[in-house]
Amino acid sequence: MAQPHIPTIQLNDGSSFPIIGYGTGTAWFKSGDSTGLDHTLVEAAKSAIKLGFTHLDGAEVYGTEPELGQAIQESGVARDQLFVTTKVGPQSVRDIPSAIDASLKKLKLEYVDLFLIHAPFWAKTDEDLQQAWAAMEQVKASGKARSIGVSNFLQSHLEAVLATAKVIPSVNQIEFHPHLQHGGLVSFHEAKGIRTVGYGGLIPITRAVGGPLDSILANLAKKYGVGESEILLRWSLDSIGVAVTTSSKESRLASYLRVLGFNLTREEIEEIARVGQEKHYRAFWLNQFAPDDRS
Repeated sequence: MAQPHIPTIQLNDGSSFPIIGYGTGTAWFKSGDSTGLDHTLVEAAKSAIKLGFTHLDGAEVYGTEPELGQAIQESGVARDQLFVTTKVGPQSVRDIPSAIDASLKKLKLEYVDLFLIHAPFWAKTDEDLQQAWAAMEQVKASGKARSIGVSNFLQSHLEAVLATAKVIPSVNQIEFHPHLQHGGLVSFHEAKGIRTVGYGGLIPITRAVGGPLDSILANLAKKYGVGESEILLRWSLDSIGVAVTTSSKESRLASYLRVLGFNLTREEIEEIARVGQEKHYRAFWLNQFAPDDRS
């Protein structure tokens, strides 16, 4: 069976960005005392590549860059056919030049396609964020990252960066699903030419089960002959354009790619958004937000 072609969108620097990414965080996250390669992850990432996932998402703090690098090496797919993302974590963000070198060594790559500041919460001042972003711009200029961006930034953090930026962030990767739509953040991104990338798109059926969306998702899954996961991923793509997801099961990864074969109607997209907001749920960075904060 031929691999499906995953469409791309264009970032503000002209780079082509595949709209569905395979992530190596969440369930793959390694504890600090983990040593050696997780061969299960290596094989899962190779399966993702074999199925047609060319957008591969990693991060320093996940501890999974070596596995991702090994999978890329063993996949046999040409480097220029892959789009590789990694992120600098809070422990390394004050020395970004060293951080990118360390990540590239673990990934066994000469460059990444997208390099992100994983979160802004380490910064005590706007100047901290501005200095970090200036270092990111130097990484881009060096060719070690083709595109640069941020992750988990709120509008206030982006405004601080934009005040002194010479290069506009290409993306902001955020937890995004019907129960966490972030108010005006996505429209702010659009106004500034920043692409929104969503992670955690399946939260309504994994961690927040039992809510106002349950029957809607079930009915739409039946209508389109897919799973509820695919309905949620399709909604994310229709709402913001790019979604990162993961699984250890090849069959489930293959099913995710069925989102490329159908489209929700405008009315269905709007209904999921409207009803989803009746329940607020945040799965990540809970120590940074009040329980009812929808930022």
